[in-house]
Amino acid sequence: MLEDSFLRLKALLLEHEFEKIKELKILIVGVGGVGGAVASALARCAVGSIDLVDGDVFSYSNINRQFGATTKTIGKSKVLVMKEKIEEINPKCSVEPFNFFYSYETKNLIDLTKYNYIVDAIDCVESKLLVVKEAKKKNIKIISSMGAGNKLNPTLVEIADIFQTSYCPLARVFRKKLRESNINSLKVVYSKEKPKEKKFSFVPSCVFVPATFGLYISYEIFKELILLENRTK
Repeated sequence: MLEDSFLRLKALLLEHEFEKIKELKILIVGVGGVGGAVASALARCAVGSIDLVDGDVFSYSNINRQFGATTKTIGKSKVLVMKEKIEEINPKCSVEPFNFFYSYETKNLIDLTKYNYIVDAIDCVESKLLVVKEAKKKNIKIISSMGAGNKLNPTLVEIADIFQTSYCPLARVFRKKLRESNINSLKVVYSKEKPKEKKFSFVPSCVFVPATFGLYISYEIFKELILLENRTK
């Protein structure tokens, strides 16, 4: 039975906490290595609504770290593949796929105000800045993923305000952009690991760090929206 799927989760929670999970509406912008891990984790936590934004398709280079990437999904839309996977995990979860990249041209196609939390797992700095600005303007909770590439050690992953981060080239660039936009605080997941020396034309990556980013983000959402409201620890 479907309810048995979440029996062990329910045992960790108060009854009203579990019921509240089913009412959550989460938006994940970017469903690659980090965003795909978030989508999978939240689906397995019985979240009631998970909407996905990404205009990309899976390629062979995604297989080593992205949850939706397999030899059978190459060339397929990331949001459509992840919608199917979420619904296979929890058929009661509502999933709306937005098969485009978040940009100035597309941002008005999504009503951010209906979400409890936004996950920014975008690679493009300008698009990251845009979704953060929109979320801040509308007073919607948001967490941003910093650089998970060129790193290997999952034990050095942390959640912090971006202005307290270190050893992350993307965070360094993004801090400057945020200051220019008069944004002085942003919750992020990042790694304190020093990036490996780049010797290739692409960014090296492995499943350990992006998957850990995704799990940290998922727990942070869970903690803020479900646990902190009623618990002190």
